[in-house]
Amino acid sequence: MSSFRGFIHAVLSAFPRFPSGAFTRSRSLKGLLPVIVLVWLGGCNSPAIYQDDLYNPPVYWGRHVVKPGETLYSIAWRYGRDYRELGSANGIGPPWTIRVGQVLRLDRRGTVTSARDNGSQPKVAAAPTTRPRAPVQTPKSAPRPKVTRAAGRDQPLPDRNQTVAGINWRWPHGGTVIAGYSTSGKVNKGIDIAGQAGDAVRAAASGNVVYAGNGLLGYGNLIIVNHNEHYLSAYAHNRKILVQEGEDVTAGQVIAELGSSGAERPMLHFEIRKNGNPVDPLHYLPPR
Repeated sequence: MSSFRGFIHAVLSAFPRFPSGAFTRSRSLKGLLPVIVLVWLGGCNSPAIYQDDLYNPPVYWGRHVVKPGETLYSIAWRYGRDYRELGSANGIGPPWTIRVGQVLRLDRRGTVTSARDNGSQPKVAAAPTTRPRAPVQTPKSAPRPKVTRAAGRDQPLPDRNQTVAGINWRWPHGGTVIAGYSTSGKVNKGIDIAGQAGDAVRAAASGNVVYAGNGLLGYGNLIIVNHNEHYLSAYAHNRKILVQEGEDVTAGQVIAELGSSGAERPMLHFEIRKNGNPVDPLHYLPPR
């Protein structure tokens, strides 16, 4: 029983829909018990986390205490927020530096100022007087982005690339897609690509590594790459991470070894997020 109580505490501390410090009434814990039991039975580090329509940030209540190894990017990813908006809400600006023990308010909403804007400082929205109820929602389908330079079909798949949203994209792995992006039914915030343990995982586009670690429940060893102020990509379940936070990577560069950390089989779970929201990677990657 003590181990189960410890598990409950760990879930309440780590589960993104339930920010630490957000629950102050026993009835809140009572309502959580069915979810906790299901997670306990299914394993606390299951990839079902990002395929569960009951687990869909954004979260706009509670607060988060920064732990060792976390970055603003990984925390924003965890709570389904744009890192710029979350930073703005907490008075944090470029280069988005946070410190261990720092408290981030999730009940505040920030604003995002594009580099094309007039450069005025973003304003912090006032915190709501009462804690809003966390809504159950699924990511909405985004319109298909415009392809400005299509890939050549005569090229081998690993060498194909195409330009979408001003970014040159390529496949991070050439394996079979075993689960596609979905916003309804069995929700999947990205695509799952089959492979063999140790296969090369490549950066889908050039950018900067803003997170490399295993602190996000359900993703195993995870890499997040920032491509520009709007787009991030993520590479989950790696066996070994080959890059470090702050490192610049180029499209096609090997950044990890494919694995099964946090998964039941060797595979790559790949996501693209635009302004913090999941989008269908197949709208960006070259056609097969």
